[in-house]
Formats: sequence, structure tokens, C-alpha cells
Amino acid sequence: MSIFGNIVKKIFHHGDATKASPSSPATPAPTPTQSSPTPTPVPAVAPTAPAARQAAVDVGAVLEAMAGMTPDHGGNYKTSIIDLLKLLALDSSLAARKELATELDVHAGADGSAEQNIALHRAVMAKLAESGGVVPDSLRH
Repeated sequence: MSIFGNIVKKIFHHGDATKASPSSPATPAPTPTQSSPTPTPVPAVAPTAPAARQAAVDVGAVLEAMAGMTPDHGGNYKTSIIDLLKLLALDSSLAARKELATELDVHAGADGSAEQNIALHRAVMAKLAESGGVVPDSLRH
């Protein structure tokens, strides 16, 4: 998977385990009433779950929650591509950032320069917004 694809996966699917837990208890509830018209409520529940997944993801809130779970509170993830990648537990090496720059067509500054890193952070946030994320202005610097 691409580096940006991994970023999207980490942010857009953060907390899916907690979403899966409430769905499991909802499934046993219709099972006891299966002797009556249960097939109607079960299909009604299934379309509701995908609609919840399609809801816009608040990128700022997800990153803030993730930062709150780390000892250094995510470092400077709001402006630093390196800290953002570290927060997401992704490779932040120069090689990984070069690959990300190629993926996102970022050609600012020399590889690894502050100029390129700033441009990469901006490009990631813009691409997250294009992908359906709600990206606050504080992350778009």
C-alpha cells in the first residue's frame, strides 16, 4: 500500500474496533425475535452501518486523540510531516518522505529540506480533505 494510503487507513479507520463492539451487541438483540418478522429489521440495520462509515472523518479530532495517547503528545504533528508520520506509527525516514513526495507530486525544495517537509505536510492535509476528511485550518498552515 502507498504511504498516503497508510496515512488514510490510520486516520480514517482509527477507532474502528470501538465501532465494531456496539454493532455486535445490536446483532444478538434481533435474534431472539426471529420467530416473528425479524428479517425486516435486520436488513434495515445493515444499510445504516455503511452510512455511518461514509460520514466525514474529523481529521483534527482523530489526530488530537492519538496525540493524547502518546507520552510526547504527538510532538509537533500539526506542522511537521515527520512528527505526523511518527504519530501514525509510520516510517518517517528520508526515503519514506521522498516516496510520499513522489506519490503526492510535491517538488518543493531539496529532499529532506524544511521547505519540502512543509510542502509535504500541506499536501497530505489537502489530500486528506479531498478524500473526505474534515481538516481544520490549524492543520493546513
